Amino acid sequence: MNRIFARAVGTALFIMPGAAPAQAAGPGPVVEYPIEWPGKASPRLGTGAHDAAIGDGGGPKHSGHGTMGSTHEIAVDPAPKGGYWISGQNYDHVVHVSQTGGMRFYPTGAGSRPHGLAFDGKGRLWVTLEGLGRIARLDPEKGLQEAFSVTIACANCAAPLNPHPHGLALGRDGNLWFTGKATGTVGRLEPSGRVTHFALQTAGSTPIYTVAGTDGAMWVTELTGNMIARITPAGAVEEIPIPTPLSRPIAITPGPDGAMWFSEEAGGKVGRIDRRADGTWRVLELAVPAAQANLILAGLAFDRRGDLWVQQYVSNNVPEPEGSDFIVRIGRAALEGWVRSGGNARAALALSYTPVPTRSTVMHRIAEGRDGAMWFTEMGADRIGRITPD
Repeated sequence: MNRIFARAVGTALFIMPGAAPAQAAGPGPVVEYPIEWPGKASPRLGTGAHDAAIGDGGGPKHSGHGTMGSTHEIAVDPAPKGGYWISGQNYDHVVHVSQTGGMRFYPTGAGSRPHGLAFDGKGRLWVTLEGLGRIARLDPEKGLQEAFSVTIACANCAAPLNPHPHGLALGRDGNLWFTGKATGTVGRLEPSGRVTHFALQTAGSTPIYTVAGTDGAMWVTELTGNMIARITPAGAVEEIPIPTPLSRPIAITPGPDGAMWFSEEAGGKVGRIDRRADGTWRVLELAVPAAQANLILAGLAFDRRGDLWVQQYVSNNVPEPEGSDFIVRIGRAALEGWVRSGGNARAALALSYTPVPTRSTVMHRIAEGRDGAMWFTEMGADRIGRITPD
């Protein structure tokens, strides 16, 4: 067991759109737990544009601690006091982190590259093994158990295609859904083991993240396709363009209003999708002001009060000037007012910015824990953080 307690900070910044940041009290503190992954990090997958640029899956070559960071997804255990599950893709391990920072590591096999994490309807944990083209069940006592191949048959290929299963989520239909990062596909794994792949319409889309919407469909971010995809349980695919060019959508989640909310890494915005009365889609975008030009966005999540939390960090592609990374909170009332205004960027909207003690974090995912705090991963720094709402 590895229990490490780190620094905490309780200072936040509040800014209005178009205004300069100012010091003020706010949510906090932030506590970080370093994750000392077993073994040495292996090279990145190198699957083209997705890994060549900073963002989901790419990460920095070095975290500033002498190693290459690779702390990726986070899944909240549904069991009482169940803790959190984190994937260390380049370390070929998954770690369980308790509420107090205790850690237990689970090897997934050399070259397995674990990434996506999701619990099924029976409360069992599943993980995508991106390097092997498989999805496996991980038992807390026995480690990896049954595994299913999700490779794609190819008549003119020397071997079946590995779609590099990346994101993973439980659908409302009871099936596990995953993104085929390398093949521009979204897959469905049924409890029987049957696998079906659905092709996205945009070439070079790099689908990375998926989640079930309140409408019963699966929603997917296309990192390089600049689209949000929607797949029904029957497999009907629809793509919704993002107004901001080359925005690099990272994460997507259903909001308390039933709409879908997503983050744009390069666009520096939070987007909201809902359907109009005539059946067409409406996409609103909210720019998240930054203290400096080289800050970009990562994951986002709502808490139980309906506040929205977003990760903002200094881009590893543009590391100068150096600066703090932040967890940004947008209150529910402010968001509701912004939506009522039709996405008017000049609508009154206060955001709170809490700096993270570690720099060069390359933050990745964030989720609300059973304790009411927001837990998040720092891919580049190999840490998991916790911020307590005020």
